[in-house]
Amino acid sequence: MPLIDTNHQRAALLVLLLGIALVIALMPYATGLLGIPVLYAVFAPLHVWLGMRVRSQLAASLVVAVALFLIVVPGVSFAGLIVAQAQEIAGGVMRNPLLGRLRELRLGGIDLGPRLADLGANVVAWVGSSAFGLVGTATRLALNLTISLFGLFYLLLQPDATWEAVQPYIPFSAKNTEKLRQRFRDVTTATIIGTGLTAAIQGSLVGLGFWLTGLPNAVFWGVVTMVFAILPVVGSGLVWAPGALALMLGHHALAGVLLALGGIVIVGNVDYVIRPRVFRRWANIHPLVTLIGALAGVPYFGILGLLIGPLALSYFFELIKMYGEEYLG
Repeated sequence: MPLIDTNHQRAALLVLLLGIALVIALMPYATGLLGIPVLYAVFAPLHVWLGMRVRSQLAASLVVAVALFLIVVPGVSFAGLIVAQAQEIAGGVMRNPLLGRLRELRLGGIDLGPRLADLGANVVAWVGSSAFGLVGTATRLALNLTISLFGLFYLLLQPDATWEAVQPYIPFSAKNTEKLRQRFRDVTTATIIGTGLTAAIQGSLVGLGFWLTGLPNAVFWGVVTMVFAILPVVGSGLVWAPGALALMLGHHALAGVLLALGGIVIVGNVDYVIRPRVFRRWANIHPLVTLIGALAGVPYFGILGLLIGPLALSYFFELIKMYGEEYLG
């Protein structure tokens, strides 16, 4: 008996093969496609507000312009800052006598110094050599951004029609499907606002701390902190802790201690004040979900994976929760 002996089976196989081929073809643009519903969840309230004052198409155009400005201006500024200063910082650190002093560090009879110094040199060298990699990915990022903004524009114009087209393919009841839609929106809003606000505050505080203690390139390290601060609890410490250690090894013990205390007491507590309140306001997201999602997202989506990964993992848990309510409850 042949494996595929009916038109039904042949049609199903054809659809499956075409679906797999389509997924493979669209993988390079996954970031842009995923960005469409994320941007819609963030900017839909603004579109509703503008839609009460101007025509819907003009309101959608204004929202896209605002989104473009909020994404491109910080993005270009960040990339320019990285490219301009990373190589200079890398060279300066490699010539810094602190690396020589670090090599002499011993703890409990173990020579930690040479290992830490080599690790630090390798990390700094990697930062310097990878800085221009941002330029190399500019074309792909621009294309994905274009896809997201075009998708946002048409989704703002026809949200109900788009939802009606997608809804039949969601394997839940109409009531739970609508509930899932609201949950996804809440998760997206909580992740974007909570993560973005926390990162901005922590980056500003670390940059200010570096400037007050006399560490160079305070603005650069503040921006770097904003990126790392997407990781809950440990993110900002990846920047201020080495800064405090550098001050202590450079015979500025008081400044180093003050920076460390500020990092622990002030910067660290931002994670325990801002992020939980935002998450409780819109969605109950555990910080561990953000951490694991970010670590899983970076290998697939690059730096944007720090945001897309937590969202994807949160969506996954929401689907599991809905499955339990629909079929196991």
